[in-house]
Amino acid sequence: MENKPIKRSPHILVLAKDHHAGLLFCWKIKEGLKRNINLHRIKKYVNYFWEHHLKPHFGEEETLLFNQVDDNLSQQGKNEHLMLQKHIDGLNHDEKGLKGDYLEFAELLIKHIRFEERTLFPHLEQILPLPVLKNAEEYLAQQHSAPFKDDYADEFWIDKK
Repeated sequence: MENKPIKRSPHILVLAKDHHAGLLFCWKIKEGLKRNINLHRIKKYVNYFWEHHLKPHFGEEETLLFNQVDDNLSQQGKNEHLMLQKHIDGLNHDEKGLKGDYLEFAELLIKHIRFEERTLFPHLEQILPLPVLKNAEEYLAQQHSAPFKDDYADEFWIDKK
């Protein structure tokens, strides 16, 4: 089965590009785990990325898209956002912190991004009225004059030999 690139509506292209940053974030977590990096360092990165990227991204998706229609797929998107937030809360409140918890979080986020890209966004592009999509595009253009830049200082995922 061939994986063809997904053609995304220009109205929500910014959100789709943000998904690339999310997938890279998950890769960095997994690389840190493979390298047996202290989980406290990975936790600090997870919190940085949550505050600077994921939390605002989830808010934009919900406000601009998911809340514009009341259906099962949009509700699933919101439910998955809540579940991912709860996972981050769990990572922050569990002093022991197990590698498996971080791996599970990364895998859940990857699965969520794939759901949005392959199922939810195409669905919303079909059913949302054009004025709603244009409003989303205008808002995103104002808020995202430049793509998200992950400038986290502790690059634990890089082999520094």
